[in-house]
Amino acid sequence: MENFIQFFAEIPSSVRSTILISGLTLFFLLEAGIPLFRFNYNKVNHALLNLFFTFTTLLINLSGAFLILQATDYNLHHQWGLLPMIHHSLPSLPYWVLVLLGILLLDFIGAWFIHWLEHRVKWMWKFHIIHHTDPCVDVTTGLRHHPGESVLRLGFTILAVFISGASIGIVMLYQTLSAFFAQLTHANIKTPKVLDNILSLIFVTPDFHKVHHHFVLPETDRNYGNIFSLWDRIFQTAQNADKLEKLHYGLDTHQSKAEQSSLKSLLLIPFKPYRLPVGSKFNN
Repeated sequence: MENFIQFFAEIPSSVRSTILISGLTLFFLLEAGIPLFRFNYNKVNHALLNLFFTFTTLLINLSGAFLILQATDYNLHHQWGLLPMIHHSLPSLPYWVLVLLGILLLDFIGAWFIHWLEHRVKWMWKFHIIHHTDPCVDVTTGLRHHPGESVLRLGFTILAVFISGASIGIVMLYQTLSAFFAQLTHANIKTPKVLDNILSLIFVTPDFHKVHHHFVLPETDRNYGNIFSLWDRIFQTAQNADKLEKLHYGLDTHQSKAEQSSLKSLLLIPFKPYRLPVGSKFNN
């Protein structure tokens, strides 16, 4: 396990890029063969728009890589964070358990918690809206995030690194898994219902996450998970995917096709007046 984590500690950017592109390619092919929905859209134009946001997210994450590295160096030299504390208290604990705990902590703070906050704090939600405006959720939707939201998520990732005390190897392993799950859970693919029901007890599956992209409340405020669905089950925000055929992607406040597909309009949404839907959590 130590060698495995060391590999991720030293993983070249070219290898990570290859993993990302390979995942996109794989799910593109699966979407063509076993689609959940048959969308009537220009897949290339849709992908290009979403890949612009993917590119900005990657640029921001690349810029923040130095800060993440500084955080992991601080953890190492000061033995800071929960993982070093646990290791000091329980030195006989297997290393793989510490790795799993690290991934769980990074996933909770750096993904679930910030995602939950984005649905609870109005100014954060206005940045997150861009992700939810996609009317045709597919593999490219996974990184359709406004640059402002990407900065927010980077900040919480760094916070998660400090709190967890994770090493750079664990952080890089987590980020690789996170990118894969973002592609998997947004991919427009049909999965065996029995298998999905079993896996979704612990992990976020495609069907489990699709509920989150329904265009109205309360489904929009359910199933926040990134890798692990257990956070939603612990905090009672989980909703089973029982009626996928009735899903309607997007947001009730942003149903204009012109706005959904306009890069300029999407970038400006956070700076425009908030649109009040029926039953809005921000109606006061």
